[in-house]
Amino acid sequence: MKMQKTPARGRSYIADASWIAFFALATLIAMRAASAADSSCTPFGDPPARIQSGMVSSFIAKHSPGCFRGETLGPWRDSDGTERYACLYEPAPTTGGAPLPLVVFLHGSLANADSVLATGLLPKVKSADLGTGPAGFYLLAPEGRETSHYYAAPDDTGLGWDNWYRQLTPAGDVTIASVSYKENVDAAAIDHFIEVVTSSRKVDATRVYVTGWSNGAAMALLYALNRPQIAAAAVYSAPDPFSAFMDGCPQSPVDHAPTNIGELELFNPHLPIMHVHNACDIGGICPNGVRFAAQLRALGNRVDDVIIDSSGHQVSDCDPACGTNQNGAGEISTSGSFRGFKHHVVWPVAWNDAMLKFMKQHPRGANPAPAK
Repeated sequence: MKMQKTPARGRSYIADASWIAFFALATLIAMRAASAADSSCTPFGDPPARIQSGMVSSFIAKHSPGCFRGETLGPWRDSDGTERYACLYEPAPTTGGAPLPLVVFLHGSLANADSVLATGLLPKVKSADLGTGPAGFYLLAPEGRETSHYYAAPDDTGLGWDNWYRQLTPAGDVTIASVSYKENVDAAAIDHFIEVVTSSRKVDATRVYVTGWSNGAAMALLYALNRPQIAAAAVYSAPDPFSAFMDGCPQSPVDHAPTNIGELELFNPHLPIMHVHNACDIGGICPNGVRFAAQLRALGNRVDDVIIDSSGHQVSDCDPACGTNQNGAGEISTSGSFRGFKHHVVWPVAWNDAMLKFMKQHPRGANPAPAK
């Protein structure tokens, strides 16, 4: 992969939400499994997450986000009875009402939808060119639920996304061997808010993209790989949504009907993906991301796996001092753990233009060649 230099990484984050929210993720280095759900595996990985209230999450985030400088969508009640919300940020009106792209941002665990303000994406809403028409795009930030997680305490419960129960069949609920499996409620919530925007605004249906941070990045990848209407994904610091840390029901993504419970069929398997992550990242997830990229490339995906150092410059390899285990459970030194945490809680603002450019280059139906 061609090496690229960028300006130093950004330092824009919300002190009372994003930084504190992601602080809990540092406990992943302890590598003790949370008893997040029943350990019985399903054809879709782990059972659905249980609704629970996490102490840290409850302290830093409300069920209804502030949506500062944006519009609050919701409440909408999901199938579990939880009221769901999203924030919508709109571009400047276009001449003649030309349709514009839509970017969906999913926040990290223990953060909320307002953490989109820490990414530097909001100023791009009115100026970035993601399509063939006028500049600008809609930015949608749905909010997760307070549930159990497969992370260590205090991130074993709290706001976030259930990327461990992988029943994202576009048709909804399915029945296998007389057992009914309901649709992932987080995926259904994302579906709902995208529908709200696309039905009420002029959105370019060929340019609907997803991005996300940490646990939200994992959910963004899982969601986009199962929704043919999503054109591409460009995310930051994602654990592998199919196998990371102490997940008891890992699966291998496939583009065909599964042959066993350890495989998961994807419904948008050739999704173009850009994954920006740190050479030294929290929980040793850099090699976990490299493995994820290899699995998706084997399916014919275009995957740009961008590893960056502490200055935001692209490098070729993960830092072994911060973990070498491909499941993200690695041998992590004390200094490596601290450095990984510091990197993880800062969105790489300097890479925003490259991530948006990647989206623009991959409208739905473009069918790009896989990355080498």
